[in-house]
Amino acid sequence: MASHRKPRTSVLASPTGRRTAAGLTTAALASVTLLSQSADAAPRAPKPTVEEVKQKVDGLYHQAEVATQKYNAAKERADEQRDTVDDLLDASAKRAEKMNESRRLLGTFASAQYRTGGMNPTAQLMLAKDPQQFVDRNHLMERLTGRQKQAVTDYQEQQAAATEQRARATRSLERLQASQASLKESKRSVQDKLAEARQLLSRLTAQEKARLAELERQKEAAAKRRAAEEARKQQERERQRQHDGDGSTGGSTGGSTGGSTGDSASSKGAKALAFARAQIGKPYVWGATGPTSYDCSGLTQAAWKAAGVDLPRTTWDQVKEGRRVATKDLQPGDLVFFYDDISHVGMYLGDGKMVHAPKPGASVREESIYYMPIYGSVRPG
Repeated sequence: MASHRKPRTSVLASPTGRRTAAGLTTAALASVTLLSQSADAAPRAPKPTVEEVKQKVDGLYHQAEVATQKYNAAKERADEQRDTVDDLLDASAKRAEKMNESRRLLGTFASAQYRTGGMNPTAQLMLAKDPQQFVDRNHLMERLTGRQKQAVTDYQEQQAAATEQRARATRSLERLQASQASLKESKRSVQDKLAEARQLLSRLTAQEKARLAELERQKEAAAKRRAAEEARKQQERERQRQHDGDGSTGGSTGGSTGGSTGDSASSKGAKALAFARAQIGKPYVWGATGPTSYDCSGLTQAAWKAAGVDLPRTTWDQVKEGRRVATKDLQPGDLVFFYDDISHVGMYLGDGKMVHAPKPGASVREESIYYMPIYGSVRPG
């Protein structure tokens, strides 16, 4: 007999099953709704204020300037290494030519010896037309042997020297590659910082940009007021020194180093400052040394070069040049350095002001030295 199976009842087909499925669906929809509401209710990060944007942008510009000095240092090393490599390659080529000359001379001697067949003196005497010819030939061979020895010695010396120069050139090439890698990394760092700053500024509305400009004007005005106040104090100190000096030193002025050395430094400082002021209005470009654009240390380097003084490329090296001077004793042409990391430099103008290449988007201009925190000052020359 055929077996009969009872048909299975679908869970969804039963009233109880339909109620259960409906309950599950409702619960799932409720969960999704709750999750959506939770996501909507999650607090969003507030939009930064204009003051916060300014602080962030200023920080990025500062970081970019530090990276610029690293770039300048790496570029200087790369340029020096490139010159060294070129010199070594030229010297190596000349050394190779000398070695080839020694090799050609040895070849000449070898050919001569082959043509003579290396005959002994007895055979040469028997074949000579007369004894005097033998004597002359034997004397020549003795001289030739001495020249051969010298040629071998010269060749060995030239070969050893050529090998050493090739090794030096290889080491210099490796250092050049390391400098170029550092140069590339510093360049990328500068570009990244500046791109981030531009992105932050691009998000500002017209009203926010106006507020940002107002904050900048307020900062500049505060720096100018302090410069004016410090200049007034300096003039009072100067008048007091002149008054005190009338009875004893014949009215010597303060701030002078005295003698021809002081006059020379003052003259060079004036020349350097005149050059710097002539660059006012030219754009700041990181890594630039003129003549159409400058970064901060590129400007001071070019200015003092115009006065006959060679300064290093970076702020970190320029601060080591010359004599340290106090802020109250600054003279026109002195270099003023800023921030604890010595990442910016300007040239003192007088009355608390300087000429400097400030930052991307700005041009060489006059500004109060109190616009940024002062690290210290030096007098080159």
